[in-house]
Amino acid sequence: MSRFRFIVPSVLAISIAGAAYAQANVAGSSPAKIEVPKVEREGVWQPASGGTQVPLWPANVALAKPDTGDHPEATGNGSPLVGGKMWHWASYVTRPTMTIYKPKGRDTGSTMMVLPGGGFYAVATDLEGTEICDWVLQQGITCVMLKYRTPQVWPKENGKQQRPKVVLGLEDAQRAMGLLRQRATTYKIDPHKIGVIGFSAGAYLVANMSNTDERTYPLADAADQQSPRPDFAIVAYTARMLDNSKGKNNLELQPWVKISPKAPPTLIIHAMNDSTDNVRQGMAYALALTDAGVPVDMRLYAKGGHAFGMRPTADPITKEWPGQVRQWLQNLGVL
Repeated sequence: MSRFRFIVPSVLAISIAGAAYAQANVAGSSPAKIEVPKVEREGVWQPASGGTQVPLWPANVALAKPDTGDHPEATGNGSPLVGGKMWHWASYVTRPTMTIYKPKGRDTGSTMMVLPGGGFYAVATDLEGTEICDWVLQQGITCVMLKYRTPQVWPKENGKQQRPKVVLGLEDAQRAMGLLRQRATTYKIDPHKIGVIGFSAGAYLVANMSNTDERTYPLADAADQQSPRPDFAIVAYTARMLDNSKGKNNLELQPWVKISPKAPPTLIIHAMNDSTDNVRQGMAYALALTDAGVPVDMRLYAKGGHAFGMRPTADPITKEWPGQVRQWLQNLGVL
């Protein structure tokens, strides 16, 4: 999820651009999505029953703040509708958390961390968060939803987007991975079968954490001695990776995208008619991983647009990609 307008501290502070999720109404595109009024209110996001929310850092650890400083956390509903339903977000997140959901029946011991999108302005808590966890749990996999620090605007220099020197969401994802591995016995999970799935901005975070062991924050405790790199990675309609200044058919990555041969096996999902994040984003990343010797699978569909999550629509990708993920996980031996 991306293309949010800048956030200012006020009611309805997150004013999401109408183009955030709506796709261009051109031949071959998905049907236009229905806009609804956006509502935001001050308050800390809380999981529904079944989820245990865990702070990523002790309260006495000073953290770099998002762009809006100490503005109180808020929750709201977004626009347009996706799959006929509203979606919801959390933003002004200054104290990041992970929420752990355990399967009630068969438990494979594997874990999936979910990194929702939101353009680095917000965290889409249901569409690309808890709804993904619902499916993950059905597979017998522990699910962990990350609520990372936002907003963080990516700067521009000479009209060209730049990557912040420190990406707060990446720090939070790395910290969460370390905690999961350090507490694997407590959480009854296999520390060597912890993967990640991310959407849009969250997909960028997945790619970033897949390709580096470096942390940009001071190591706090034993959890930060654990590897922050996932064991497998799923990247759904990724963003911020393609250098689109070099022509339509260019497949070069942005200079800040570093590729490591240590990156885990990766599955990339994208729709060809995504007008928010071009399908070449995922293609460029897949080719770069392949060149580094990393196993990569891709699942591309003609239609689906952007930010469809796991809500079924008329576009086949929305109903079929979960099955594709399940088969891929079986092939890896995760299931």
